[in-house]
Amino acid sequence: MESGLSARDRVGVQDFLLLDNYTSEAAFIENLRRRYKENLIYTYIGSVLVSVNPYRELEIYSKQHMERYRGVNFYEISPHIYALADNSYRAVRTERKDQCILISGESGAGKTEASKKVLQYYTTMCPTRNNTQSIRERLLQSTPVLEAFGNAKTLRNDNSSRFGKYMDVQFDYKGAPIGGHILNYLLEKSRVVHQNHGERNFHIFYQLLESGDGALLKRLGLDRTNPQQYHYLVKVRPSLCVCAKSNIVIYSCNIGNCPRVSSISDKNSWKVVSKAFTVIGFNEEEVEELLKVVASVLHLGNTQFGEDEYGETHLTTEMPIKYMIGPLSLEQAVSARDALAKAIYGRTFTWLVQKINQSLAFQVSALKCSSVIGLLDIYGFEVFQNNSFEQFCINYCNEKLQQLFIELTLKSEQEEYEAEGIGWETVEYFNNKIICDLVEEKFKGIIAILDEECLRPGDACDLTFLEKLEDRLGGHAHFVTHKLANGKIRKAVGREEFRLLHYAGEVNYNINGFLDKNNDLLYRNLKEVIMMMIEGFTLLSCGQAATQFKLSLAKLMDILMSKQPSYIRCIKPNDAKQPGRFEEVLVRHQVKYLGLMENLRVRRAGFAYRRSFEAFLQRYKPLCPDTWPNWQGKLSDGVSTLVKHLDYKAEEYKLGRSKIFIRFPKTLFLTEDALELKKPTIGDACLSAVIMIQSWWRGVKGRRRAKRRRQAADTIRNLIKGFILRNEPRCPDNEYFLDHVRFSFLMTIKRNLPKSVLDRTWPRPPPSLTEASVHLHRLCIRNLVNDYCRKIQPEWRNQLEQKVVASGIFRGQKDNYPQSVPRLFVGTRLENEEINLKVRQTLGTDNKYGVVVTKYDRHGFRARPRQLLLMGSGVILVQESKIKQRIDYSSLLGISVSSLSDGFFILHVPPADSKQKGDLVLQCDHVIEAVTKLAVMADKIHSVNISQDSIKFAIARGKEGVIDFTYGAELRVVKTKNGHLAVVRIIQSHTKPINHLDKILSL
Repeated sequence: MESGLSARDRVGVQDFLLLDNYTSEAAFIENLRRRYKENLIYTYIGSVLVSVNPYRELEIYSKQHMERYRGVNFYEISPHIYALADNSYRAVRTERKDQCILISGESGAGKTEASKKVLQYYTTMCPTRNNTQSIRERLLQSTPVLEAFGNAKTLRNDNSSRFGKYMDVQFDYKGAPIGGHILNYLLEKSRVVHQNHGERNFHIFYQLLESGDGALLKRLGLDRTNPQQYHYLVKVRPSLCVCAKSNIVIYSCNIGNCPRVSSISDKNSWKVVSKAFTVIGFNEEEVEELLKVVASVLHLGNTQFGEDEYGETHLTTEMPIKYMIGPLSLEQAVSARDALAKAIYGRTFTWLVQKINQSLAFQVSALKCSSVIGLLDIYGFEVFQNNSFEQFCINYCNEKLQQLFIELTLKSEQEEYEAEGIGWETVEYFNNKIICDLVEEKFKGIIAILDEECLRPGDACDLTFLEKLEDRLGGHAHFVTHKLANGKIRKAVGREEFRLLHYAGEVNYNINGFLDKNNDLLYRNLKEVIMMMIEGFTLLSCGQAATQFKLSLAKLMDILMSKQPSYIRCIKPNDAKQPGRFEEVLVRHQVKYLGLMENLRVRRAGFAYRRSFEAFLQRYKPLCPDTWPNWQGKLSDGVSTLVKHLDYKAEEYKLGRSKIFIRFPKTLFLTEDALELKKPTIGDACLSAVIMIQSWWRGVKGRRRAKRRRQAADTIRNLIKGFILRNEPRCPDNEYFLDHVRFSFLMTIKRNLPKSVLDRTWPRPPPSLTEASVHLHRLCIRNLVNDYCRKIQPEWRNQLEQKVVASGIFRGQKDNYPQSVPRLFVGTRLENEEINLKVRQTLGTDNKYGVVVTKYDRHGFRARPRQLLLMGSGVILVQESKIKQRIDYSSLLGISVSSLSDGFFILHVPPADSKQKGDLVLQCDHVIEAVTKLAVMADKIHSVNISQDSIKFAIARGKEGVIDFTYGAELRVVKTKNGHLAVVRIIQSHTKPINHLDKILSL
């Protein structure tokens, strides 16, 4: 930062602490003006960042700028919001103490943009974790959603935040953002039903009407072609007109005074909001439900009222709604309708914030929130021509923040002085606790009196509230009314106003509407109708709004007090939103209510400038021969030597434990000017040093090149000699070559490892590594197989296990096994619909596998179609709806198949078993699959017998049958004269087809 002091006459100083006349408000504003004219919108007051809205895009927010400020000392380069953001982040990482950044200023000063820039810095520059990338996007995309529902166009700002927002950004122990949480304060609900001339309702209404899908608008009952028909979107409130004949109240409005609803920005903004909804995690149904509430508010605004012949008020609307008759006057009915609209929108906004918080909450159980940086984007001090309940709450909030600001600033100053061992001098300042107590003190403050008046029986109204204020607070130095004021002040305070003398100045508050806004009540019967219409919808009284806000504010103060604060004070240079225009009167007003002069005075009560010994010595060491070019001793001794050489007076500075403190800016300016004069001499000295270093470096490089040439020649010589003697026993003359060959072979293997078990390529090894090469190849293939088995999915694992069993039983034993290898085993060959319903009801759901088979009678060998079902406990043979035979796995003796390519298999059962009629002779087109599954389920893998020529099987009553298997010209199954069953198969080639799966199974 000191580098900018040389141009201070043109661009001012980068830190207001360095102003000579620091008590002069004019000097303060002139420094702001100089910097603003040069597009230098950021200036420090110590650790406080003052930001002036440029009203245009500046090329200072790129990723390159972020990199420039990352990890750099706060004062090392020019002031920037990234410097403050990075300083807070580094404090979180190094000190492990939660931080908060307080952003304040009036509407249009750039608070929201400042908050976005800080959030953008954290989501871009912080470490990245694969499982938290979505959180970064959600943190960024929460802003456009909240702006759509909580921001509006005002006279001062096209995108004014009409609510206060505090966001916690949560970081893990590595400093990666892993979550967030938002608290919202005091949404301006009155804007839903009324806007001042030249202002608009919340953005979402216009975005929906302008860019909402046509089908969606139709479902919501909205009309894009005539947006002026919605009374809540009209600048001038509709007037009540009574028809003399029917006594029906109707609305009229001047369409010419309606604000322009459609704009390019509304179209583009809606696209951004729609994308943001998706990123945050809203589905289409949730978005439409949310928009239904928005549409309901518009329809509610179009509700009309009339009186019947009995004087009762009726409610009518174009949308379907419960019919309602109530004992309300027309004015009460309109007020009740507006109260309902505000309540619905307020509850919806609260629900929206809760939904966003659910999205921002970090979900990964392994992650633990280590630290937090809070961002407070809060409304600034407001002084309008007509100030009401909302301005009272906002300015009360600013009083509390100012109180916290001064307390924490003094505390920070005192802690730094004590840490450095420098005596602390008591600083006199205006303590605005007297104003805070005037507003919030129990039983005595304005809020307590307001609640008391709202709750007391009788005819309480705004005027009685004012009278009670005058009675209770009449002698307070910071409270004035028309009745209590003297002649001069009385003219400036209306009869329905009271004046508070805030720290930032005097503000008159009009008491009209204070009680209604504080009550925030709905009529009981209206709540009952709404609850009947919407299941689970509760719309209870908010209680006392001011008290609730006071409690929320107290919690916010506790949050901020628990964190280490940083401050961004935003200033609006003009009301016309024009770049380059600097209105001194407007800026002076903001400097006053932001308390910047008070903050500057507190910081300058001691020392204007402080730097670490290392930074101070590094910059100014050329000014002293004893410290130039390098100081070899202790840093504190080096700084002491330097300041003595510069002839600093004792009252101008003090040395702490790790920092130097300079009291007067003039001392620093003289030091900086001396450095500027010294730079040419330093440059000449540096040039001589550079020439000397270059000469030395050229010599070093030349010697290195010569050494490399000698080493290269020696290497080539050793390789040639080793190649000539490569077949000789190992000796000093060939060991270099042999080692080189072995190393090259191993590196070749490393670079060309097989990618799968089917890859048979392997480099040829040198003679000395033949055995090692075989061992390495086996290890590599084994690792590939193990890796493949670990990654395989459960269903494929089961498939592979069955194929391995089949390989163990049939490989090399049965002719048609090779053809079965590439065919996958299926779960079952019979669907439920193919099995008779009666059978399914009898057997239940225990069926594991089913297949169509042909059963051959034991005597005549007659072929009969059957279904074979493998159950959990046994084998079932089914004929249509009948269960023909059941064999338990425990009684199954074994399974026999032939070595030919036929599909016959025999199930052997105990001859003495009276329940069985003998062994089962079956034929199946999927014999390999069926026998494998049966062997696995019955645990008979080792009881499968494969016969070469014939198979004997048992017939009832001790008799025995025989099946003969032979090759022939055609496929035949016949009974021979000797009573045997002859199975003739066509001769097939025994050459195994090349099959990848079989290769894997063989491994």
